[in-house]
Amino acid sequence: MEDYHLIINRPLDLHDINEVIRSNKKLKLSEESKQKIVQCRQYLDKKLEESDRPFYGINTGFGSLSNVKINDQNLSRLQRNLVISHACGTGEFVSVEIVKLMLWFKIRSLSFGHSGVQLETVERLIDFYNKDVFPVVYTQGSLGASGDLAPLAHLTLPILGEGEVWYEGKVKASMKILNHFGWKPIELKSKEGLALLNGTQFMSAYGIHLLLRSHKLAYLGDLIGAISLDAYDGLIEPFNDLVHLVRPHSGQVKTAKRLQHLLEESELINRPKDHIQDPYSFRCMPQVHGATKDTIDFVEKTFITEINAVTDNPNIFYAEDKIISGGNFHGQPLALAFDYLKIAMAELGNISERRTFQLVSGQRGLPEFLVDNPGLNSGFMIPQYTAASIVSANKQLATPASVDSIVSSNGQEDHVSMGANAATQALTLIDNIERVLAIELFNASQALHFREPLKSSPFIEAFLKAYRNVVPFVKEDIFLHQEIMNSIRFLNALNLDNEALYN
Repeated sequence: MEDYHLIINRPLDLHDINEVIRSNKKLKLSEESKQKIVQCRQYLDKKLEESDRPFYGINTGFGSLSNVKINDQNLSRLQRNLVISHACGTGEFVSVEIVKLMLWFKIRSLSFGHSGVQLETVERLIDFYNKDVFPVVYTQGSLGASGDLAPLAHLTLPILGEGEVWYEGKVKASMKILNHFGWKPIELKSKEGLALLNGTQFMSAYGIHLLLRSHKLAYLGDLIGAISLDAYDGLIEPFNDLVHLVRPHSGQVKTAKRLQHLLEESELINRPKDHIQDPYSFRCMPQVHGATKDTIDFVEKTFITEINAVTDNPNIFYAEDKIISGGNFHGQPLALAFDYLKIAMAELGNISERRTFQLVSGQRGLPEFLVDNPGLNSGFMIPQYTAASIVSANKQLATPASVDSIVSSNGQEDHVSMGANAATQALTLIDNIERVLAIELFNASQALHFREPLKSSPFIEAFLKAYRNVVPFVKEDIFLHQEIMNSIRFLNALNLDNEALYN
């Protein structure tokens, strides 16, 4: 198998991205991409030589200063000034995982040959990616329109020898790392700073990162929900195909089939029951989990379109002899997608916490709070509190960011998407979902112990055997924080194949 990913003019999908990330492949420009980049740059140079016409951001100022013409001698300085002045990020560090995606997606957008950058500039970004040199980027500073200006300025600074980078796990001065590799700082030509800063790669990188995690958490929601159902002595009938084929939402049908498969050959699920119905948090898993899956699929289409697109401004169409200033940097499609994802994933946490609540309530032969000698022992009373506090925090995080806007750049940029805020909120929310599911698994594993000697399905028993090596059965009150953290780490470390994630 090739140890690099060839950047060509073919759409990427989530499977492609996941495969490149997992195999840690390097990047390489195809000859076709190189030719497009060079031809676009040559066209722009020729256009500037032949015409005194103002082109936004190429030989003019930016934003509300777009009417200020810049003389030819200052075009390179204009672009450098743009990058340096826009590097105003603050807040926390963006994770290296996400910065790596930002680099890749910026390289990809520039490779389509509509941005007017030098080939040398794109190849230096590839050098950074391939040598694991990742610019220090901050979470705050983007309005999600005019592109992710501040984050992308920080992404770009190091190729100029400015700013800081992560290298070998430490933050280091960019110039020090350039010298280490024998790289000279890039001297930006006309349009290049704008091409690097205009774009949606901060939002796109967060989106793809969170989609990969959301697919995993959607699967784990089904698996952990199935364990809880068996521990609660629940019914299998609500997952019968007949029920779902008469209301055939894709995610609903998929969830019902998965739950049947996960519980196949379970002694518990197949034994006679005294009750005829389960609470909604168990019975309606196909409908609720399924709606989240359908939302994830919709959001995926939005972000996959975005990473296969040109999102800077202005756009150069050398074959048509046109330079057009538009608005492809506007993050509204992504902002709406993030908000939809936040709501859908919050619901996955809401229903998980309700199952945890049912398990500790002393019903269907389970001891109160899932511990012997309740009263002397508080058992699993407070983990449910923790889950409840998290799902309530998620309700606040799920409030749409995209309904907000604020005027910037002296009124020139009078509507913005707030997609970057939605992105960082979504990351916090999805971290929270992992914690809520980890708490449910902790409870479900404990509850299932009280059903012995009856067994769940062979698949679930094998899964729980691995889990209990990390998080054992709790006989009496202990320091539960550590066990919850172990449960979170267990889920985080699980590597699921594409078949488990998408089928």
